[in-house]
Order: sequence, then structure tokens, then C-alpha cells
Amino acid sequence: MKKTICKLSIFLMAGLLLTSQGFAGVSAEQADRLGKDLTPMGGEQAGNADGTIPAWDGGITTPPAGYEKGMHHPDPYAADKTLFTVTADNMAQYADKLTAGQQAMLKTYPSYKMNVYPTHRSAAMPQRIYDATKSTAVTSQLAEGDNGVTGSINGIPFPIPEKGIEVIWNHILRWRGNAFDRNFGLAPMTRGGDFTMVEFNEKGDFRYSHEGMTEEKFNNTIATFKQEIFAPARVAGRILLVHETLDQNKENRRAWLYNPGQRRVRRAPNVAFDNPKEGGDGLTTSDTVDMYNGSPERYNWELVGKKEIYVPYNSYLLHSDKLKYKDILTPLHLNPDYLRYELHRVWVVEATLKEGTSHIYKRRTFYVDEDSWQILAMDQYDSRDQLWRVSEGHCINYYEVPTFWSTVETHYDLQSGRYIAINLNNEHSMYNFDVKFTGKEFTASALRRSGKR
Repeated sequence: MKKTICKLSIFLMAGLLLTSQGFAGVSAEQADRLGKDLTPMGGEQAGNADGTIPAWDGGITTPPAGYEKGMHHPDPYAADKTLFTVTADNMAQYADKLTAGQQAMLKTYPSYKMNVYPTHRSAAMPQRIYDATKSTAVTSQLAEGDNGVTGSINGIPFPIPEKGIEVIWNHILRWRGNAFDRNFGLAPMTRGGDFTMVEFNEKGDFRYSHEGMTEEKFNNTIATFKQEIFAPARVAGRILLVHETLDQNKENRRAWLYNPGQRRVRRAPNVAFDNPKEGGDGLTTSDTVDMYNGSPERYNWELVGKKEIYVPYNSYLLHSDKLKYKDILTPLHLNPDYLRYELHRVWVVEATLKEGTSHIYKRRTFYVDEDSWQILAMDQYDSRDQLWRVSEGHCINYYEVPTFWSTVETHYDLQSGRYIAINLNNEHSMYNFDVKFTGKEFTASALRRSGKR
């Protein structure tokens, strides 16, 4: 009898082990596709059948001649001519390659248009990120309830995704450099085109991506951010500190806020989900910053598949320091003369609100770049299933790193006719990606010391 029980226990343990392994990453054979028929990040290496999307050839790996760190990034595709322009009058012939949000923008605003340019698959990352993606693809797995990732470090955890939630975690954990220090403006626009610029300094440390990092070393804290407002005067001096966690079953995001009026640091648990973004005038939510961030626990995530879509890409013209904010920020939407759209393959993920949870967005559709895992576009629906807000991430390759990341994010409110533009940097100094932090910069005690009345 004891032998029988012993054998049964061994059998059950083996079964549990096999089951847990079955939920781990892809097989070694699948991972071996990375860098072959798939790009090192999991995109399709080949172009499309009709040649409108080229093969990925490595992206931009070196800066163009004349570039020096600290400059706004010269446009490597400045000689490109517009292929065609999508307007409300001709949008029907391009409808299969437009998002629902783009179609709504064209119908709602006669002044809106989309200039479409030749496609360049410019996204590139360092070789160590490619190597880490190949190795971590085999070991990564979703935590309980899909509310975290384990067995992953440095690389993209699910470069060959099978679920929508895996695509979202790829976006959250994508390579954006080791750290940054940047100044930028945020413009909450009125319907008539007026705005008061909110000025920020933001420091961030992507601990998950540090070379030599391990799960034990980062201790469930994958990134730390500190954001200080300098203007306007009514909110100047407010500082937000965030510690972003990976397995949010173990611990939710930690956040603190320094209020100069009170001269106190308080925990800020509401910096999450659909609570308003600091300085955003109610035009966007905390979890829409960087197109999506934080815990995915309130939604069901369906992987719809991959589709060819006209998306904002290689937005170097919009990024230029030759432009002034008054040139870009026009009523109802950004000035379309400075926007660039290209045809790219994107992963489409549909998020629907879980029963028993709450969020101002009942449904959201994400369009995620196959080459970088950057969310490029997003449609957001209200409780009546009406399209409410349309978001775009206008991205470039910061080729001194290199990383593919947004230069401006826009969130359009179709119901009010207002919008918000975030990370405006044309009239600000360029990001510093060479900065290094000890970790002491991102503590609550340091926040108290840095706060000023």
C-alpha cells in the first residue's frame, strides 16, 4: 500500500511539473526562429506579398552623419515624398488599413488628414536585448491571473505570442534604454485650440533592462520613475514617485506624491487604472501614459491577430526642433502637415472590461508594432460601447541608444472635441539616455528632501 501511494505521489508530482512546464515559454525550436524567419524581436522578417512593407534589415543601428548626442534627431527619411493622402472623401478605398479611431477622426474633423509615406522598418535594439529575448522566450511565463511575468529578464518575454495579454506584457517590458532624464511639455487643448503648457522633468530607471540584472536583484521592481512639475505656478513643485512592479500578485505598484502646499509626502495608490493623469485636465487616464502601463487585471485580453495598418511611424518631422509648439498644436488635432503614417504589420489586441470590475473604458483596441512591441494606436470605448477617445504614439528610432519609442503621444476626445498632447519636446532639450542612477534617487526619503515649497 505504501509503495502504491509513493508511486502515485511521484506520478502526480511529475504531472504537476509537466503542467507547469507546459505554461512556460515557447520551445527551443520555436525560439530558434528568432533571427531567422522572425526578427530577433519576433516580427516577420520578410516583407508583405505586394512589396508595400519591406523586409526587416536590422533597422537603424548607427546615427546619420552629423548627428551628435544632445541634438534633436535628424530625419533619415527627409527625402521621402508623400505616396498619397487619406481624407474623409477617399477613406473608403483605404478602410481595410485604417483603425476604427482613424476613420472616426476623418469623419468627425474635416481638417484632419493622413499623409502616407514609404514604409521603413527602422526599429532596432542592442544585440544583448536580442540575445536576452531568445533565451527568455523559453523560460518566461505568466504569473497567476496573468497579472505578472516570471522567468524573464532584459528581453521581450513572449516574442511569439499566443495570447493578447502576452502582447501587452511585451509592450510593458520592451526595451527603452537603461535610464533617461528628460524635460517635456504636456498640452491639454481646448476645443478652440487654447492651452496652458504643463512643464515636466522626468527621470526613469528601467531596472529590468540593466545588463547583468536578475530577477533576484530587481526584487520585483522593474522600473522607477520620478516626475516633477515646473509650470504653471498653480501646480509647480508637485513631484510623483513610482515604483513599478512585475508580479503584481505579490505587490501592486508603489507611488508617492509630494505636495508643496502641504510640504508632505503621501502614498498615492490612486496613480493607476482610470484615475486622471497628473496635469492632464481629465483628458487621459493614469494607465494610458506610455499608451498603456500598470496592472492588466481589470480586462480580458483577446489576441485578434496581425493586420496591416497605416500607423504613425518615423515621426522625425513632428520631433524636429525647427518647429514651435504653435506650429504643431492646432484646434481639434495636431497639425496633420507634420504627421507621418506608414503601412506596418501590427498585432491587434481587444481588451474588454471584466465583470465585477470598473473602468471608464469598457473596451479598448490596441495596435502594437511587430518590430518593437510599441503600442502605436489605441481606440477606447465608453460604457455605451461608443468610441470615445482615440490615441496615437508617434515614434522614432532614438538611434544613439538605439531604441524605438514615442516622441509625442496624443489622446483625442471625440465627444468634447478636445485632446491632449504629451511628451512634447520640440522646444525642450533632448533626452539624456546616458544618465545613471544609484537607486537612492527614487526613494520616499529622497522625495521629501527634494521637495520645495
